[in-house]
Amino acid sequence: MFSPRLHAVTCSSPAGLHRMAYHEWGDPQNPDVVLCVHGLTRTGRDFDLLARSLGTRYRVVCPDVVGRGLSDWLAHPSYYAVPQYVSDMVTLIARLEPGRLHWVGTSMGGLIGMVYAGALAQSRLKAASRTPTQQHTAVPDTHLRLDSIVLNDVGPHLEPVSLERIGHYVGESVQFSSFKDAVAYIRETCASFGPHRPEQWEELTRHVYIENNGKWVKHYDLSIGAAFKQITPELASQGESLFWGAYGSIAVPIQIIRGEYSDLLSVQTCEKMRQIHPHARFIEVSGVGHAPTLMSPDQIALIHEFLISLG
Repeated sequence: MFSPRLHAVTCSSPAGLHRMAYHEWGDPQNPDVVLCVHGLTRTGRDFDLLARSLGTRYRVVCPDVVGRGLSDWLAHPSYYAVPQYVSDMVTLIARLEPGRLHWVGTSMGGLIGMVYAGALAQSRLKAASRTPTQQHTAVPDTHLRLDSIVLNDVGPHLEPVSLERIGHYVGESVQFSSFKDAVAYIRETCASFGPHRPEQWEELTRHVYIENNGKWVKHYDLSIGAAFKQITPELASQGESLFWGAYGSIAVPIQIIRGEYSDLLSVQTCEKMRQIHPHARFIEVSGVGHAPTLMSPDQIALIHEFLISLG
């Protein structure tokens, strides 16, 4: 089985420049790109099995969102937020120069994808409103695009009970004397991922815990937890309005995946999403909560079938 190529792109925040690492699978010249964006405390290596499977047909790119994995940490924790992540993805996509771009976003990765779609829609509206002279002199950007999106167990409304559960462990400073103990911790805190084989739990741990001075520690900036816990009800309400608006602006094929027992994406939210986009594909994965890891053959097949259906 082939391995990913490690690259990085330089992005900017109000505090300066930072480096975002990304893992690339498949033919680097392939114009058909699948961009896989992970959840809150995870890394791009979560998608290894999916990427290996898709890599024979697509160029698969899996970034470590800033503050996670091999990417830099931000100087100011307050910038660990979706607008900054979207800005970083815009920089990455411009680097990739895709001919087609398919987005697979798990949890936070799906929120980033929705807001990116909204920003892209606003950009196109502005372009359409230019005068003929402005259109003639404007420099076209054909690389910032979106051709389909998979929202893996996430929607514009996030259930408070799930946010509270996640808030209990995100940013918690825990360390272990062995990798085995780290795996046991992941199995406990991520039990909602559903049943996995022992070697799969090891894979789910390997890139989010690293050895440092004989201890296994979290492979992300713990300040992410502080930023997460600073979200007030007012900010959450404003964010939800932004997410609904962005979701409504999506003009490409959508596949919504929900874990049967998900405490983040409710059935009611899914129904509202389907009312807004009646042609969106909706699939529920049995025996799983938040969120399907897209590691099992049947879950990987869901992504394959959706992409192939697009032609």
